[in-house]
Amino acid sequence: MDRGTVGSASRGRLNVAIRHQGASAIVTVAGELDHHTAELLRESLEGCVGDGFTRLVVDCSQLEFMDSTGLNVLLGARLKAEAEGGGVHLAGMQPVVARVFEITGADAVFTVHDSLDKALAD
Repeated sequence: MDRGTVGSASRGRLNVAIRHQGASAIVTVAGELDHHTAELLRESLEGCVGDGFTRLVVDCSQLEFMDSTGLNVLLGARLKAEAEGGGVHLAGMQPVVARVFEITGADAVFTVHDSLDKALAD
């Protein structure tokens, strides 16, 4: 059940929207996640953890591009969430984004789901 959008922001080529569902913060990322836009996602994810949401579900279904800076943001959020007893779940990655995780081996440290619905059901 969607409890409503609790926040959204845009920085050029990246849009981030946040909503809460139960104990999860659902962070929808759309556009390009790179050196120029990564801080927007970092602030959003850290804000969720700061607000007590340690189960972060990142909806990547609209993410068109991600470089190593974006990957580092997600890895940092994972560490912060796990330190608070939670974790980061990635959902609906497009092949071009999934390839970054495969090449770096980062897919082994995240819980990856085929879709947002599957991530929320887990």
